[in-house]
Amino acid sequence: MRVLAKDIAQACRERPNERVEVYGWVHRIRELGGITFVILRDRSGILQLVLSQEGDVAISSLTLESVLQVEGLPTLNEKAPGGVELQVEKLAYIAQAEPDLPYQVNADTGKIGLEAILDHRGLSLRNPKIRAVFKVQSTIIEAFSQYLREQDFTEIKTSKLVGGGTEGGAELFEVVYFDKKMYLAQSPQIYKQIMVSSGFERVFEVAPAYRAEKHDTPRHLNEYVSLDVEMAFIESEKDLIDLEKGLLSHVFTELKRKNAPELALWQAQLPDAEAVYRAPIIPYEEALKLVNREAISGDAKQRARIFDINPEAERLLCDWALREKGTDLVFVNEFPRRYRPFYTYPLDATRTMSFDALFRGLEITTGGRRQHDYKALLEVLPKFGLAEEAIAGYRVFRYGCPPHGGFAIGCERLTQKILGLSNVKEASLFPRDRRRITP
Repeated sequence: MRVLAKDIAQACRERPNERVEVYGWVHRIRELGGITFVILRDRSGILQLVLSQEGDVAISSLTLESVLQVEGLPTLNEKAPGGVELQVEKLAYIAQAEPDLPYQVNADTGKIGLEAILDHRGLSLRNPKIRAVFKVQSTIIEAFSQYLREQDFTEIKTSKLVGGGTEGGAELFEVVYFDKKMYLAQSPQIYKQIMVSSGFERVFEVAPAYRAEKHDTPRHLNEYVSLDVEMAFIESEKDLIDLEKGLLSHVFTELKRKNAPELALWQAQLPDAEAVYRAPIIPYEEALKLVNREAISGDAKQRARIFDINPEAERLLCDWALREKGTDLVFVNEFPRRYRPFYTYPLDATRTMSFDALFRGLEITTGGRRQHDYKALLEVLPKFGLAEEAIAGYRVFRYGCPPHGGFAIGCERLTQKILGLSNVKEASLFPRDRRRITP
């Protein structure tokens, strides 16, 4: 019966002198005199194997990344990884790796360029530190979904083939769909709102979203995982901010509970619940004044005036919040109407009930209350250069729709900031940008 690497020490203590069977990949090989030490890697961790060259186990053909089936006797050794090693009695190749690896799986990832890591994704994902990124991401998605289910939200899955865009400024990927022209969805926005209108009231979705924007920065992807939320019977965007604070607090708590080893590999620290809940909410105009005060202080005296909440402003706001409030999470609300889609609910003639969440210097969330009155939607369409045909999906609002709103968290961006990754592509299994379409 197979035993995972992480369970060998416990098995050795509970059942001394009992042989075990392990499976995994050859992570490292070291010869010392008449002894060969092999570090075997499986999904749970690593285990040191001890092979005697005088035994009947064939070790001359061992290659890195070969997949092995091994039987032997575990013994406690405080100097070995995990405090245990396996004295090998039988070894069989399940799949032997060719010796000329194009990517060194056991190398220090900090000394390998991102392009090399992504070019050899099938191998780089074998590296424990890189694989840790996606264990953390898996918990983010699990905790996100768990928290919302506990708040009586229903999970939905919506079409990613749409007839038009719901976001005003973003470009669309065109798709040939039989004899029609369709597009990859920028977001599930219209579907979330239809579901709220239908009586579900609270819905969420974890799914890909697509943006055909011609950017090439450490913070952008053309395909990303969007963590979407929508709920009915809200008064303003502050109801949504309260929900997100609870949601992020739960995500961070679950990561600490389930992913301590992975967080340690990246030396990642997470905010506690109190830090999340005291995150300030700053109106847009006030935020602009604040970042310009920050920009002319200290080492930043030569910076030009900042006129919108751009990446530099996001960084300055989070630096200020960490210094003054003890939290690296900030909410900016009351964005001007000119910066928000047509369906955003107005606070007055110039401001909206919308917000962004900034975490460690990066926008991770955009959201707000939506316009639920169909006639009001029609009135604003000309200001956005749209005709009624462009909002055909919203016609259901004519038959009764409650006040509602929602937000979307970029899963890769949240992962990036939790682990301190330099590029959001590191948080995407198979990232898509303007040049990369494989693997």
